[in-house]
Amino acid sequence: MRKTTPQSVPFLATASLTLALLTISCLPKPIGESGDLTITLYGFSIMKESLEKAIYPGFTAKWRQQHGQVVEFQSSFAGSETVTNQILQGAPAEIAILSIERDVQRLQKDRFVTADWQSLPARGIVNKTPFVIIVRKGNPKGIRDFSDLAKPGIRLIHPDPVSSGGAQWSILAIYGSELMKSETESEGQDKSRALQTLRAIWRHVISTPGSAREARTTFELGNGDALVTYELEGLLMKEANAAIEIVVPRSTIFSDHPAVVIDKNVSTAKRPVIDAFMQYLWSDEAQEAFVKFHFYSATNDAFNQANPAFGRIEMPFTIEYFDGWDKAYPDVIEKIFRDQVQRR
Repeated sequence: MRKTTPQSVPFLATASLTLALLTISCLPKPIGESGDLTITLYGFSIMKESLEKAIYPGFTAKWRQQHGQVVEFQSSFAGSETVTNQILQGAPAEIAILSIERDVQRLQKDRFVTADWQSLPARGIVNKTPFVIIVRKGNPKGIRDFSDLAKPGIRLIHPDPVSSGGAQWSILAIYGSELMKSETESEGQDKSRALQTLRAIWRHVISTPGSAREARTTFELGNGDALVTYELEGLLMKEANAAIEIVVPRSTIFSDHPAVVIDKNVSTAKRPVIDAFMQYLWSDEAQEAFVKFHFYSATNDAFNQANPAFGRIEMPFTIEYFDGWDKAYPDVIEKIFRDQVQRR
C-alpha cells in the first residue's frame, strides 16, 4: 500500500477541492440562475402561426426584459383529439391549447390537469372563431350556405371527427345551423330536417384528413369543391393569395379554445414561468395578436371590431346552444352523427 507523505497532502487537498467544484458546476441550478428556459406546448393544428409568429416572441421579450433570461419554446401541432391522446400516452407537454373542452375533461379524468383551469381569465378560453365554407374562386358551384353542400355533384373536404376537434365543431355547426333556421321559420327545432341535411352533406365527403390544417392542405392541393373549416383558415389562405372565396353561412357556431397547464408534467422550479406565460395569453398584447391572426379575442370585443376581415353572421351560436360539451358530444356527435349518419 502506498503511504501518504506530508508532501502529497497539499496535492490531495487541491485535487479534492477541484473535484468538488466540478461536481457542483454540473448540478442543475435554480430556475433564477440557469440561463435559458424551455416551455413545451402542444396545440391543435391552427394555433401554429399565431403562437410562433406573435405570442412566443412577445412573451420571450417580456420575460427577458423582466428577468434577464431567454425563454425558448418547443411545439407540436396536430388535431385536438390527437394532441390529447399524445399527452395521455406520455408526451412531455407542459401546456396544451385544445380545440374542444371535452379534451380538457379527458386530461382531467387521468389527472394530467389537476388545477381549476376555468379559474383563468375568460374561464380558460383563450380565443374563438366561427365555422365557414371555403370554395373555389368564383364559387362555381353556387354554394351560399351549409345546406347547399347537400346539392348533387358537390365534393367536400372535411376533417376526421375521430382525430380533429375542428371536425366535431363542424358537425355541430352544420346540424345546429339547420336547427336555428328551422326555429325562425316555424315554432320549434326541426331535428328531422337537421339530420337529413347532415346525412346528405356527409355523403359528399370525399376526404377526411386528420386535422383542420391537413384538410386545408388537401383542399389547397386541388381536391374537392368545398371545405368546412375555421374562418381564420380561409382568411390566412386569402392573405397567401389563394384562389378561394369564403362563404359565411347564415347561421354557424363559434368554436372556443381552452388553454391548460399539464400539471402532471410541470416541476415546481418551472411553475413560475409556466404560470407567467398562461397569464400572458390573456393580456391585451396577446389577445390583440390573436385577432391579427384572425382569431376572435376571448376578452375584449373592441379588438374584434378592429378586424375588418371578419364576416357578418346573421345567427351565430355557441356550444351553449347544445347545453355545453357534456350534452353536445353524446347527443350530437355520438347519437346523431356517429350512429345515424356515419354508420349508414
